[in-house]
Amino acid sequence: MKLLQFIPIKLTFFLVMGILAGYHLDLGIYWPLALTLSSVACLGFFRYSKSRPKSVTFGITAACTTLFLGMLIVGISQPKNDAHHYSKANTDDLGAWKLKITDVLKSTTFSNRFIADVEAFDAAHVTGKIIVSLPADASPFPLQVDDELIVLAKRTEIPSPLNPHQFDYRQYLEKQGIYHQLKMDPQNTILLKNPKKTLLGRAASVRNTIRSALQQAAFGENELGIIQALFLGQRNDISEATYTAYKNAGAVHILAVSGLHIGILLLFLEFLLRPMELLPKGKVLKLITIVILLWGFAFLAGLSASVVRAVTMFSFVAYALYLNRPSNTFNILALSMFFILLAINPMLLFHVGFQMSYAAVFSIVWIYPLLQRFWFPKNWMVNKIWQLLSVSIAAQIGVLPISLFYFHQFPGLFFISNLLIIPFLGFILGLGIIVIALVVLDLAPDALIFFYDYVIRLMNGVIDKVAQQEAFIFRDIPFDSVQLILTYVMVLTLVSLLHQYTFKRLRMVLVAVIALQVWSLTRLSQAESKARLLVAHQTKNTIVMHRSGNQLTVFTPDSISSKNIITDYVIGEHIATTHFKPLENVFDINGGKMLIIDSLGVIPTRAERFDLLLLTQSPKINLERLLDSLQPKSVIADGSNYGSYIKRWTATCAQRKLPMHYTGEKGIFELDLE
Repeated sequence: MKLLQFIPIKLTFFLVMGILAGYHLDLGIYWPLALTLSSVACLGFFRYSKSRPKSVTFGITAACTTLFLGMLIVGISQPKNDAHHYSKANTDDLGAWKLKITDVLKSTTFSNRFIADVEAFDAAHVTGKIIVSLPADASPFPLQVDDELIVLAKRTEIPSPLNPHQFDYRQYLEKQGIYHQLKMDPQNTILLKNPKKTLLGRAASVRNTIRSALQQAAFGENELGIIQALFLGQRNDISEATYTAYKNAGAVHILAVSGLHIGILLLFLEFLLRPMELLPKGKVLKLITIVILLWGFAFLAGLSASVVRAVTMFSFVAYALYLNRPSNTFNILALSMFFILLAINPMLLFHVGFQMSYAAVFSIVWIYPLLQRFWFPKNWMVNKIWQLLSVSIAAQIGVLPISLFYFHQFPGLFFISNLLIIPFLGFILGLGIIVIALVVLDLAPDALIFFYDYVIRLMNGVIDKVAQQEAFIFRDIPFDSVQLILTYVMVLTLVSLLHQYTFKRLRMVLVAVIALQVWSLTRLSQAESKARLLVAHQTKNTIVMHRSGNQLTVFTPDSISSKNIITDYVIGEHIATTHFKPLENVFDINGGKMLIIDSLGVIPTRAERFDLLLLTQSPKINLERLLDSLQPKSVIADGSNYGSYIKRWTATCAQRKLPMHYTGEKGIFELDLE
């Protein structure tokens, strides 16, 4: 099947290309607007001109128009391009911020965090979004969605990662239009009375009411966390062990209220409301009812970005089912994607959930019929198992490259967990809606609560058993963006070949495979040629790494706490082997030496010069006298030192015009040893 023969798919493709170009080029609004208006004018001229252009010319113009439109909507969606954005005003200094809470984030050990809309700064009207954090032990009131407050604070930058290949939370927030944060002090915060209610606030209020009712019922702690994730979109109360088990079993998608749940709910409603088709214009009434109920579920789940995206997509799918033309499924999916990006938020394109949802659905629609054509068992039970397995395999093929790129792991037993859980997920969701409704109305029998609690516990137990098979969990797989693109090219060409064998398609498959192999070998070759000395940043710990090709030696007093930092670096740099050793005091570097002075303050007794001086664990030293004695070319201080010590050492080095690298500000220190 030639996907590009469908016009909606072509338009969606060029819209996506425009969004990517607009985001990375950051052209603002005016240039994309001018280009879009010019292209629209050309289309209008071609449409009403007496001498009609060739279809190729018209098609190219339409493609350019869609491309420029993608660039334009990205510019419009960026809050920083708004003339009233707070960054355009004089908001660098301490001032009074008027905020409206729009989302409650997961709390950390040290703080409670929220997303807020900025409404004013020092009585001047400004707009934008900002992160608000409040110390966990100093919160005088629980903030909720729609709360309005006045905060006296100074905005600060969201820090970038200080070590390579770590998750970039700053970039993640920037894609949501959030560029700064405010650290609240309860003594400088005023909570306003009678705030204006919004749709998001009402949804949060309904969700909190349901959550309170569920907490009073006799559900187990782990079971309650799963129920809240399945129906309310809140995963904050799921224990770390339970979430890890779902991730390792390849079933974490079950915990996210997104495409899977909405799709199952759609099929359930299609079956339940089928009698409506007997009424006059019953199919139209059924479609309207289904769409209303889907959006009602989205409201119940809090109208999060993932839920709105999924419900929008499956509203289009419901329309496709109403038309009863399977050949239009690709068109409907492309149109839903086009509408979501154009009308809701183009930045959803950068969300992992959005990418995985559409990759899974497109893959199922395209690959599932192919798998069914290969084998069609006559036995009813075997056929049903094969159908479910085919859906699971098709979806996994679609999302596997994205999963490897973002998470660098692959659960080998995904089909087992899906085979054991997915057939019953419709029952679990349907029964759950009934249970929640009865619990809220205080009509739920204890036996029903006990039974549903047992069902969720049984599901958790199945997932835990699958997750315990460690040999089938493939972790720490290096996978970069080029491999992501080449892998999708290989999958697309291979599936196209399996649909219809031609020599041209076979050649395209071989070219894609060779390109992927060449790139992978190139990355391995590059990794083997590097030699570096690195000092990573971690609070209360020292991490010195010596890299020789694809081998890494780590010198640290605490190898357990440094695991995540080392793992990120190993994956990102294609390291093959890693060795841990106790921290040494002297390192040889390209004919020179690096001296490490820790809290013991041990200094070489004999006169000796060192090129680098690394200060760790806040040593009590006279730095001026030490610099006179050692005469280093540069000083390094890592995250294990007190802040007051860092300030004093920085001033001393500045007076001597000696370079100083503090990992807490400049990030990891890297010295090329090649």
